[in-house]
This record gives sequence, C-alpha cells and structure tokens, in this order.
Amino acid sequence: MREELYKIELAVLLEIANIIADSRGDMIKSLEKALLVLHDNLQLENCVIYRLEEEILNIYASINFNKHQKIISQYRLGEGATGVAAKAKEPVVIENIHNDMLFLNKSGNRTRDMISYIAVPMIVDNKVIGVLASHLSRATQIDFEETVRILTIVSSLVAQAINSHLVIQHEKEQLLDLKQYYKMEWDAKVHNFGDIVGDSPKIQQVFKVIERIAPSDVTVLVRGETGTGKELVAAAIHKRSKRNDGPFIKLNCAAITDTLLESELFGHEKGAFTDAKETRKGRFELADRGTLFLDEIGDISASAQVKLLRVLQEREFERVGGSKTIKVNVRLVAATNRNLEKMVKEGSFREDLYYRLNVIPIDLPPLRERGEDIKLLVNFFLERSMKNHKKSVSLQEDAMEQLMLYPWPGNVREMENTIERIVLMGDENMRAEDIELLLPALENKKPNQTLLSIEEKTLDALELEALKSALHKADGNQTKAAQILGITMRQIGYKIKKYGI
Repeated sequence: MREELYKIELAVLLEIANIIADSRGDMIKSLEKALLVLHDNLQLENCVIYRLEEEILNIYASINFNKHQKIISQYRLGEGATGVAAKAKEPVVIENIHNDMLFLNKSGNRTRDMISYIAVPMIVDNKVIGVLASHLSRATQIDFEETVRILTIVSSLVAQAINSHLVIQHEKEQLLDLKQYYKMEWDAKVHNFGDIVGDSPKIQQVFKVIERIAPSDVTVLVRGETGTGKELVAAAIHKRSKRNDGPFIKLNCAAITDTLLESELFGHEKGAFTDAKETRKGRFELADRGTLFLDEIGDISASAQVKLLRVLQEREFERVGGSKTIKVNVRLVAATNRNLEKMVKEGSFREDLYYRLNVIPIDLPPLRERGEDIKLLVNFFLERSMKNHKKSVSLQEDAMEQLMLYPWPGNVREMENTIERIVLMGDENMRAEDIELLLPALENKKPNQTLLSIEEKTLDALELEALKSALHKADGNQTKAAQILGITMRQIGYKIKKYGI
C-alpha cells in the first residue's frame, strides 16, 4: 500500500511538472490543470493558489471556487491560516477546520466531509510570492506529513513558474513600451521636424525655411493661428542653430500683466518695487548665448515695445530699478497670431519694432490647409496618448474619415486635446458616430480674427469662398484645386457635395 501511494505521488509530481513546463502563455489555466491533478489523484479538495500582491493574498488559480468566492477570499499577512503561512514562511496545518478559530472559511465552501486544511508558502529567493493550500477530506488517502511534503514540492514548482511568468510578462511590457517609443522616434525622424509632424507641401516649405535660417542669428517672426505650433517652430530653430547647447527660454507675453512684463523681460533690482525682495534676472539674461522665444508679441505695451526695440538694436538693457547696463548675446524668435501690419497702421504697434522683428517671417498654415497631415497627426497623438494613459483605442475607417473632414478651427492643439479625450472616453472600436459625440461643436468656435478679412463671415461661408476660388484657379480640375487648398481628394469631394457646387 505504501509503495503504491509513493508511485502515485511520483506520478502526480511528474504530471504537474510537465503541465507547468508545457504551459503556453495562459499560466492560470495551466496551474488549474495542475491543481486538478492533486484533486483527482490524491483526493485533495478546494486546491487553491494565492498570489501575494501589496501585502494581500488574492486567489490566482483555483478549483471549486466561483467568481464571488474568489473575490471575498482575500487574506492579509498573518490573517487566518493562509496569512500566517505567508508571514511565517512555514506550512500551517489545521487538523480540524470545524473547531479551530485560525481557519476563517472566508470562501464559505467548507463541507462536512472536509476535515483538515494545509497552507504552504510559495517562496522564491527567500521571498514569499504566495500560498498553495488545500483541504483534506475523508476520502484523502495521504496523511498530514505526506500532504505537507507533496504540497511543499508542488509549491516550489508553482512559485518558480509564476515568478518566471511575471518576469517575462514584465519584460514583454517593457519591450512593448520600447517598441512604441522607438516607433514614435522613427516617426519623428521620418515625418517630424523636431516635434512638428507633417508631410504636406505647406509644412514642408516651413521645414525648408527653418533649415536655411537656423544656423544664422537672424531674428525670426513666426505667424499663425492659435494652436498651429509656433513654439515648436521656435524650438526647432534653436535645436538646429549654433546655439543649441545654450538655453531656450520662453515667455508668453499675453500671460503677463503690463506692470510685470518689463520685469520678466529685463529683470529687476532688489527694492525696485514693493515685492522685489531680491535681485532677479530677466528672460533676456537667462537666454544669454541661447534663444529667447517671445510668444504673443503683439500684446506687449508701448513702453515694453520701446525697451524691446533698444535690446534688438543695441543688445543691451538695464534691469528695472537698476542703472547698470547689461549686454547680452541672444537670438530672438517672436510669434503672434495677430495682424501686426494692421496694428502698425492703427498705431498700436511700433513700425520700427515691426521691421526689426519681421526680418525672416515664417507663416504657419492652419490645420485645415494641411489635409495630408491630418491622418498622420491623428495617429501620432493617438499612439502618444495611448502610451501615456496605458489604454488601447482603435479608430475604424469611418471614424478616421470623420476626423479628416472636421475643419479643426483650434488647429493642432485642438486635435491633440481631442485625441486625448477620445483615448480617455473611447473604447477599442471607435466609429464615426462615437467620434461625433467627442468632437467640439463648431457653433461654439469663434472665427479666427487673424485669418478673416471680413469678420462677419461664417466659417462655412469662408470655406465655400475658398473652394470656389481654388476650383476657378484650377479651371474646374478637382485634383489641382485640392492641391491649392492643401486637402485630400476625398475632402474636396465631400465639400463639393456639401455645398452643391
């Protein structure tokens, strides 16, 4: 009898080892097969594997546990026989589960036929990663000592298998992250200019201008609607300049009040005004031997314009409240979404400063004129947002078409925010009707004042006018008209149908 049991035990261990060795990805399924071997051959009941996660033992694999029982059968370290086994790193034997307070029966699946409970810790490199446990019933043919010995051997096999599986899973996740990272890096090399994504003729023309002027120290004025990427252009110029090892300093002039703008630009001396408790360098000093990017340059006050003009002419200034002249070596890149020519005529912007700033103008096209780039940008922002939020979202063809037909009045910035909203609120199978719910309502968009010559016109009216003009210039050739407008054939076909041209 003893030899027969010994043979059965060896056969059980061999079968379990083979099951674990042959597991193909689904570790839980393989472990439950192994537990079933213990049940079928040794009559061990309610076999269960707990995994230790953040000081809590949760069921990882089991037989004879329903979904609810798996959820409620959690143990803290030191709680009940299962928790004690994990904390003490020693097997725990409950001889009579019906009168021992250490057996908590959280799952509620104890029956009258069950007599005892044994919990054995699973240990890898002296670290507990879980617990293997089972009940002994009246039908169980092996005693406590034999059960502990068998479960200890099996727990070692299971512990190594789970640990290896988790390590491989972690490495796979790291490889996936690296794959996504390198794909984005590759996309950046193939499609981007720095962080600017685009293949359309208009954006390619911008790239060419940047390449030509970046090595020099000439002042650049970047113009375009809000959200077109003016700061990215400034950064690209800096990265390709001889100053790329120097600082790249930014300031949004519209975000600073008139009283503080001069202090931000030129710095201040201690005691220059009420809150000036210490001497502070301004952006020009911080940008010495580097590049200073001044966004919304059209919003600065008349007094700041005078001082800015002097810095551009003489490369020197005084801090607010100071008398010492400070010389700087700064390359200036300015940006605006306003009509500076109109402001010069109205007298709200100095003409001499305008000419100093407008040495090399770069006009950024709005996204609606970059039809070929929309799909590229959508995929770029989609991948980045999915990586940031660790979520998978896929766009069906009609959903992508919906995004390509949308006019994007807020340009690239609006698209970036919209795609992030789609990732956060969407699912793995996004269709056109889902996208419509997540796109901003066009009625709420204000027409961009820098682009409209007649501010009373609606966006549709301007689009229709541009469409007719392009078709006229192209002698009715839709392909040429689409090239003029910077949109795809699908988009121009949709718009022609929309306006009944």
